[in-house]
Amino acid sequence: MEGLAPIDAWAIAAIIAKAAGYGAALLAMGGPLFILAFPNASSDVQKLARKIAVIAALIGLAVLALRFGIRAARISGMGLPGALDPMMLGFVWDSPLGTAAIWRVLGELLVLAMLIRGVVGLGMGLVGALLIAVSYTFVGHSLGDLRWLLASLLTLHLLAAAFWIGALAPLGRAVGQPDGALLLHRFGNVASVTVALLVVVGLVFAWLMTGSLSALLSTAYGWTLLAKLGVVTGLMALAGLNKWRLVPALASGDSTAASHLRRSIQIETVAVLLILLATATLTSITTPPVNM
Repeated sequence: MEGLAPIDAWAIAAIIAKAAGYGAALLAMGGPLFILAFPNASSDVQKLARKIAVIAALIGLAVLALRFGIRAARISGMGLPGALDPMMLGFVWDSPLGTAAIWRVLGELLVLAMLIRGVVGLGMGLVGALLIAVSYTFVGHSLGDLRWLLASLLTLHLLAAAFWIGALAPLGRAVGQPDGALLLHRFGNVASVTVALLVVVGLVFAWLMTGSLSALLSTAYGWTLLAKLGVVTGLMALAGLNKWRLVPALASGDSTAASHLRRSIQIETVAVLLILLATATLTSITTPPVNM
């Protein structure tokens, strides 16, 4: 298919590592964003959000180092020896990935400051979240024409997605708590704006990357993007079910609502994993039609 790079073991490793890096970055960003949005959430829920963000930041640092080796192996064509070769690693460091790594490492280190309770830790975490989001504008498909527009759209898209994804586990913890229904209701209100932002920014970015309907339907990038959009659509429908049916049922005392909400959040988590894999595939082995 047009725009599809050769797929070998190292390409698959790159997709998996990139998806893991995306997940770690989004969770690291999502923790401080969640606490900022819901300062009155229970200490138990906030503690979980903070813990996940810190662990995700540590995982993100490890995955970033791994990606350097995978990238060196791919561009050298030497396999494992290339992944360990100082010269090839130097080439990777001098590439846009090296620039992105500086921003991302700094951002993830700042997220670790979430271990400090209070305004200082949260403030440093929020700065870290912004730096992590901006780091992705130095690599991938945002390096085409309209550079600053694409970078701005991508940053907004990542922050909105991070808020959503970072909230899943804390909301799952809140389901069984006395004020859980109120927190879920507030999240639904905030998420309504987040969803709109995700959809609008995602569609604009997709249009700028494909340029036409024919390119969307005739390229590997287009088909992978359509698969991603299909999963996102299902995720949005599930979120709507939560907001309009399950959360009100929980608030009214329905004994089955809590288990249904937990199951829904688990399904959302699986959908997020599929989206991350699709996104990693888009940026690893496909070429946007506008760049072909």
